[in-house]
Amino acid sequence: MTTGHFKRAMGLLDATAVVVGSMIGSGIFIVSAETSRLLGAPGWLLMAWIAASLLTFSAAVCYGELAAMYPQAGGQYIFLRQAYGPLSGFLYGWTLFAVIQCGTIAAVAVAFAKFLGVFLPFVSAKTIFLDIGGWHFTSLQLVALLVISLLTFINCQGISTAKMIQTTFTVTKVSAVILLIALGLLLASNWNGLPVNFGADLWKAQDVKGNALSGLPLIAIFSLAMVGPLFSSDAWNNVTFAGEEVKDAEKTLPRSLMYGTLLVGLLYFVSNIVYLLILPMHGDPNATTVVGRGIQYAAEDRVGTAVAQILFGQYGAQIMAAAIMISTFGALNGCILSGPRAYYAMAKDGLFFKSAAILHAEKGVPTFGLLIQGVWAAILTTTGTYSNLLEYVVFAAVLFYILTVAALIMLRKKEPDRVRPFKVPAYPFLPLFYVLFASVIMVGQMYSSPQYSGFGLLIILSGLPAYFLWRRKIVPGKNEAQ
Repeated sequence: MTTGHFKRAMGLLDATAVVVGSMIGSGIFIVSAETSRLLGAPGWLLMAWIAASLLTFSAAVCYGELAAMYPQAGGQYIFLRQAYGPLSGFLYGWTLFAVIQCGTIAAVAVAFAKFLGVFLPFVSAKTIFLDIGGWHFTSLQLVALLVISLLTFINCQGISTAKMIQTTFTVTKVSAVILLIALGLLLASNWNGLPVNFGADLWKAQDVKGNALSGLPLIAIFSLAMVGPLFSSDAWNNVTFAGEEVKDAEKTLPRSLMYGTLLVGLLYFVSNIVYLLILPMHGDPNATTVVGRGIQYAAEDRVGTAVAQILFGQYGAQIMAAAIMISTFGALNGCILSGPRAYYAMAKDGLFFKSAAILHAEKGVPTFGLLIQGVWAAILTTTGTYSNLLEYVVFAAVLFYILTVAALIMLRKKEPDRVRPFKVPAYPFLPLFYVLFASVIMVGQMYSSPQYSGFGLLIILSGLPAYFLWRRKIVPGKNEAQ
């Protein structure tokens, strides 16, 4: 079969749109409720988002050096392979395909369908088409499958079409978030949360029962509370998978990573300031008003929707639903676009299905990788297992981020003469800061929620049999990672 080649079609705006568009989904409008329940203090809620943004930006700067060194398809898989060998790269790629990428695609597609249900009540988990032995196939899942199929088809048409979708939806969603922030800051008459949130209890961390948190228990809970903000800030590394499709990649990739993560971190922080100005953090789960329920008990954790209802009245829920649909559609496209480039790199090394290494002769995209990703994401969508898997894999994702940032230090020693078009400033303090801070968070997660970290490790280790199976098929001297 004739194979094509990647086309360098993405400029700085397009690459930054992949970073921003992949990061901003529905998380910023939802996860502050759970984070506030865990920490119980407005100041600590803001600190969780600040910490997540600082960690993300620090890692992005480190990835910038690695991406400039290896501006090729595969991104993080390549970085890990070069530093630690093919096994570490494969275990990351395995986890990426099995859960991180496909699980995220499934979750975001279902989120899109849920908010479509605001306009079309027929789209609901209660509208059941099939019921077989306790397994349900609903209209919600049908819509999720349709949007996954649509965007997979669009991405099969070539990078030019996919990047146009990505850039358009990213600009639209960022504009919508900025509009929400501006209205929240300007309409002071709606600041119901200002008197109670920014007073004496600003730093009074407590659980939902009112018990004070301090010392090691606070560190452990803070680490657990970081899961939501970190997951909402995830997928920024997606652009590195498409390194061979970025113009002047050695300069563009580092810039897009830094600009994108900095912009999203700023938007997330100011969004939470707006939440705290408009809604009290503490509330009553049985309250009948939006203000009475507060941030902690916003209906179905939809803090963004609660704020929009105060700002826009009876149309608030519809306006926020439309904004989240735009946001999730763009995030979904970014995830679908990037993942198959990593599977392509794995297949080139003989560590994935051979067809994943074949590019369409004319369109220059990994069609098989796109299709197999879509199929597995669809399976996760219909089984409903993605939600549990994503909870388990946050720990695994942070572990791979730590290993990749540490790889920067290792490669400085291992390949000292390699050309580095971009170098991390404040080296080695910045990568060490990330490794140490993220490691503390991981230990805190292990302490607070050992089942999540344990299952996350099991998902990673489940790739070992597959690795040795594919490894046996590699002809000595060929397909080896160089």
